[in-house]
Amino acid sequence: MSPPADAPAPPQRTATARRIAGLALPALVVLAAEPLYVLVDTAVVGHLGAVPLAAVAIGGTVMSVAAWFGTLMAYGTTGRAARRFGAGDRTAAIAEGVQASWMALAAGVLLALLGLAGAGPLTSVLAGDPETAEAAAGWLRIAALGAPGLLLAAAGNGWMRGVQDTRRPLWIVLGANVLSAILCPVLVYPAGLGLTGSAIANVTAQSLGGALFLAALVRETRALRPVPSIIVSQLVLGRDLLIRGAAFQACFLSATAVAARFGVAAVGAHQIVLQLWFFAALALDAVAIAAQSLVGASLGAGDDREARDVARRVTLAGGVSALAFAALAAAGAAVVPGWFSDDPAVHEQAAVIWPWFVALLPFAGVVYALDGVFIGAGDVAFLRTVTVLSALLGFLPAIWLAYAFDLGLGGVWAGLGLFTLGRFVSLMWRWRSPYWVVTGVTR
Repeated sequence: MSPPADAPAPPQRTATARRIAGLALPALVVLAAEPLYVLVDTAVVGHLGAVPLAAVAIGGTVMSVAAWFGTLMAYGTTGRAARRFGAGDRTAAIAEGVQASWMALAAGVLLALLGLAGAGPLTSVLAGDPETAEAAAGWLRIAALGAPGLLLAAAGNGWMRGVQDTRRPLWIVLGANVLSAILCPVLVYPAGLGLTGSAIANVTAQSLGGALFLAALVRETRALRPVPSIIVSQLVLGRDLLIRGAAFQACFLSATAVAARFGVAAVGAHQIVLQLWFFAALALDAVAIAAQSLVGASLGAGDDREARDVARRVTLAGGVSALAFAALAAAGAAVVPGWFSDDPAVHEQAAVIWPWFVALLPFAGVVYALDGVFIGAGDVAFLRTVTVLSALLGFLPAIWLAYAFDLGLGGVWAGLGLFTLGRFVSLMWRWRSPYWVVTGVTR
């Protein structure tokens, strides 16, 4: 089937600043929409009190597992689709999206069922007190229903990025999240649903986004049947991304669990700053999305020089953008926590970890950019190894030592610092080596 009239033009492989910005800026809106909505949700729920805020922190951490699966699908699909698009085979690139969507639907339904059945036990393990655990379980039982839509949207983002179409994802994701951002305060306060209203707004955004991406895929092709051989190939690539993602999940789940042991105010402050960190991370990932698409297309076309040029440019862009984020965060240290909570104890705990947040952002910007380069190049085995080692030797020992010696949130965020700096050093070394530059349709 021929592509629709508004399909993107064939790939341009000149890594100019304008070309990178043309892919990165729409991706920035897409990446920022979900964490921005989470920040709105956190601010709305935070004014209900410390326990509801802590409940969203716990439930949201569990739901981040679904977001992690979505990231795996989006990133794996982008790299594979981009190589085929760069080689001139747009039909094969779209086929990657079809098979990724089948995986997304199956995984999303499974995660929804697991969330419904396991909400109580999971939140009891993570929460520091029974009241918080009960509130978090109620929120999670509803929010889990959004998992299928969330994963379908991730698969849709993946194949569209691969064919260098960042315009349609922008409108789909932005529309769904704006609707949900309007619904959230209405359902929580005037409708009187409290935490339940927050969960319903989450499900609405995720389900609507997934449905719109699925409709876009049907418009592109009628070849919608599952193809086991392609799914298996995607799963093989996804294995290393899965292990890498598991290291992230172990770190952040452990960090939330340890923060909860320091009290309700501590876990509330941790939730606020961690969501700001995630917001900055995903916003900075905009240049990484451009890198995935352009590096994959360049290597698929056999142009290793262009791939290296993209890597150089996005690394610089990532570092500069992160410095700007850090400056804004430093300027807002005395103001921003008040947007999310009126509790002085929460503000006091946030002040403990704010310097860590500001200091680590510039290093994180370079790390996220290089993650995009290596995912686009298919060098995910190296990313897996570096992430696992940084977690095992840095993040996890530090946060559990913080718990054992009662070091508070400062110890938790020192672990995040070790995790970030370990990856920074390793990825900079890899960037300067020739090992990640492998041309051709497959790696």
